[in-house]
Amino acid sequence: MLWRRGEVTCHHSEYTKEQTVESTKLAIEVGYRHIDNAFLYGNEVQIGQAIRSKISDGTVKREDIFYTGKLWNNSHAPERVRPALERSLKNLQLDYMDLYLVHTPVALKPGEDLMPKDENGKFHFDYTDLRDTWKAMEACIDAGLVRSIGVSNFNRRQLELILNMPGLKYKPVCNQVECHIFLNQSKLLKFCKSNDIVLVGYSVLGSSRAEGWIDQNSPKVLEDPVLNTISKKVNRSPAQVAMRYLLQRGVVPLAKSFTPERIKQNFQIFDFQLKEDDMKTLDGVDRNMRYSNFDFWREHPDFPFHDEY
Repeated sequence: MLWRRGEVTCHHSEYTKEQTVESTKLAIEVGYRHIDNAFLYGNEVQIGQAIRSKISDGTVKREDIFYTGKLWNNSHAPERVRPALERSLKNLQLDYMDLYLVHTPVALKPGEDLMPKDENGKFHFDYTDLRDTWKAMEACIDAGLVRSIGVSNFNRRQLELILNMPGLKYKPVCNQVECHIFLNQSKLLKFCKSNDIVLVGYSVLGSSRAEGWIDQNSPKVLEDPVLNTISKKVNRSPAQVAMRYLLQRGVVPLAKSFTPERIKQNFQIFDFQLKEDDMKTLDGVDRNMRYSNFDFWREHPDFPFHDEY
């Protein structure tokens, strides 16, 4: 698997369909080649439209784009995995994905409802064995629907479950998790490196701070005084330094923005290097703090944060 120069993630959130198309087209024009998306985000049609537009105008070829999609929790049942991937490909109007991830290790009730709940308002869990889901993911590679497969929001225990499963054909090429200066994932990163698994970071600049998902009183990555001191020292933006820090540690940072200037700025992290003392200083900012709140799934045995990493 090849990680392309420049990564951008395409969350749904509060942006319009037109903004999604135009910002994705701009990202490709700037030079981004890895587009990270998911069925959950609800914008596969728009992202596919943007990709095909830039292919048709000659900016890129299909093989230049590295597209990542994700299997949502309501399709962990083995018989639902391939249809879920095919549905996403139909939305995108693409023949294959470069990378397909299990979005989280928590399985929900199979069906069309993305967030199924019971009569008491509690999440309706499913208990599909992750190894059975993984076998169905492997079959998607053999069917030519995807080039590589990986996971997201998995901890060490869940990764080991896959790595040690009998008859493993394709191991996860990556694990996409929340990762930033306040949660640098040093232990999980070490484990992933030892197993030749790429750690991909989301929320690398903090989070959009959507109410209900994020503690509104949590500190902001880009306002951290240590980060800002170093950014002034190297004459770069706090966002560029925050992403460069992860990149030098071997993490693939995913940048999310709909602002044209920030899309361009976030791409400019390949032409400078942080010195060892600055890296160590930023190591000290870690506080094992998560922005993403998945506590509503805590009752599930595969809840991803039961252990430290």
